[in-house]
Amino acid sequence: MALQQLSEEQIRNWTRNQKDEWWFTNIYRGDMPQLTFRSALTGFLLGGVLAATSLYIGGKTGIGIGVGLTSVILAFAMFRLMANAGIAQDFTILENNCTQSIATAAGYMTMPLISSLPAYMLVTGHIIPWWQMIIWMSVVAILGVLVAFPLKRRFINEDQLPFPEGRACGVVLDALYTGQAAAGMFKARLLAGTAVLTGLYQVAVSDGWMTLLQFKLLRLDRWAGLSAPWTLHERLDEYYYALAAKFHLWVPSILGTDIRRLGLRVTLDAAMLGIGGLMGIRVATSCVLGAFINFAVLAPIMIQRGDIKSYTAPSGALIQISRGEIVNQWALWWGVTMMVVGSLVSLFAKPDLIIGAFKKLSGRKAAAPGPDLLAGIELPLWMSFVGVPVFSVIGATVTHYFFGVPWFLSFVSLPLIFLLTVICTNSMALTSWTPTGSLSKITQFTMGAIDSSNPASNLIPAGMTSEISANAANLLSDIKPGYMLGAKPRQQAIGHVIGIFAGAIAVVPLFFLLFLQPDANGVRSSATLVTEQFPMPAALQWKGVADIIANGLSSLPVSALVSMAVAAVAALVFELLRIRTNGRFPLSAVSIGLGVILPPEYCFTMWVGALLFWWQGRKHAQPGTKGHVFWVEGCEPICAGLISGAALVGIGNAIVNVLLN
Repeated sequence: MALQQLSEEQIRNWTRNQKDEWWFTNIYRGDMPQLTFRSALTGFLLGGVLAATSLYIGGKTGIGIGVGLTSVILAFAMFRLMANAGIAQDFTILENNCTQSIATAAGYMTMPLISSLPAYMLVTGHIIPWWQMIIWMSVVAILGVLVAFPLKRRFINEDQLPFPEGRACGVVLDALYTGQAAAGMFKARLLAGTAVLTGLYQVAVSDGWMTLLQFKLLRLDRWAGLSAPWTLHERLDEYYYALAAKFHLWVPSILGTDIRRLGLRVTLDAAMLGIGGLMGIRVATSCVLGAFINFAVLAPIMIQRGDIKSYTAPSGALIQISRGEIVNQWALWWGVTMMVVGSLVSLFAKPDLIIGAFKKLSGRKAAAPGPDLLAGIELPLWMSFVGVPVFSVIGATVTHYFFGVPWFLSFVSLPLIFLLTVICTNSMALTSWTPTGSLSKITQFTMGAIDSSNPASNLIPAGMTSEISANAANLLSDIKPGYMLGAKPRQQAIGHVIGIFAGAIAVVPLFFLLFLQPDANGVRSSATLVTEQFPMPAALQWKGVADIIANGLSSLPVSALVSMAVAAVAALVFELLRIRTNGRFPLSAVSIGLGVILPPEYCFTMWVGALLFWWQGRKHAQPGTKGHVFWVEGCEPICAGLISGAALVGIGNAIVNVLLN
């Protein structure tokens, strides 16, 4: 069924009260269940699971993955199957929409844990207690909700802005519940089947699961004499190197450096295939290009020059050259420069996103006087007018006491919240892009200009403003499908808060399990945050900016300074070409920089995944064909299955290892 919407002329000429009256009369479904116990519980549980997968992928790639459409399909399939079996009544369309709001809000809670907070721990060496993480993350996320609602009536009710990602959820929900249920069930089966197959593969390459299966269940250590569990190699080149060691075969090197030390490996990581399918061929190609330039060309030269070298750590341990050391000693700087310059140029080259946002708030059209039809279903504005100052004070207080940020800087960063939220929301409304990375750098450099001696003074306020603006923008994107389908905004806001707590409770303990496992003495250290399995590229980017602010550029090798200058010019040129060609220029400066920090094996695997779906999309371009249904319409479910299957089994493997040890 086609969703009703106002015409362009009505949007331009009607007052907001007229638009509200039209919506209340034609769209609003006041008698349909929405925020019920089962929708809240389903959203809470789904949100926790999907947030866990998002954290797992974020630690690997620094990329936040959306979970909205995945939660819609899963919730639809679960309750449709239970309804067919006579176990429960089917979900209403608004219950599913509310579940999606809760699950999506939970997914957003991973972002500080892959960016500002680990960067703070890397710079200071201080491990933030779990309860402080939960309190700080929850306070700033709720502040995002309170900041969002004064903007909601302007951006959604009056200006009827598209919010493409939110609109896509609304269209999918409408299709599932008004005639395309079979297509929805097919996508659910596609997601589930891919996840199961991926999970089985992930078990076969996981040491914990195979130890449990072979030693604890089958007891192969006793009767077969195994001293270590047998597993498949996720790194496919391990098979060749085993033969090379046995038969003295050729081991490839570049300028005398073994390519394994450069991180040039071949791996079959199912989650990275899925990430590549979602990111698309242009972004994936940019990532793999950045990895090739850095690890196959520049790193061997810098190793030969002595700008990247082995050294003795304060503990006395010899630190050999590795992919991680290449990034930490040299490559981080030009990679961060590419990302920061690229994202800032992309933001400021679109002044309409900034100027237009404030024009929308300037009161172009005043609503005609009259009764407020939506007073009983909107979140009351007094809650924002009271809640924003109160939670701002709470946020500044916890920022000061938990992280040592001076009181002045805790409060002076707060005015940036409104500015960045308006920009971020307008960008999300028009493009589904939230420029939180570039906006956070504005706060980092602003706070760093005031106090460059304390890394927390720029990292934590930047994390706070970034999280608030992102939460506000994403909340409005979540409310868009509810507005299209006639939901109560107040209940969606409550659902979003439920999702905030679901995400925080799910991902904070998991953060410690995956990234901060204690040593033999039970001590947790920030040294375990960045590993080959979890390179934490987003956190390294934040740390790189903080290091530049604190130490200046004079502490870097001359070659690093030259590479930063070249990277800045290249990023400027690439982004201007992309803007000039309306997005047809094939390279992305931000993605090239990401490829510098990511392990090259991840970049290559993501590129293979992107290439596969791009090629199949061109091959099966005709809508309605089986190939198009499977590869094009099924792209997101397949990728979600690859990601969730690998992530959930990978998380389970970490838990099994903890229990076994």
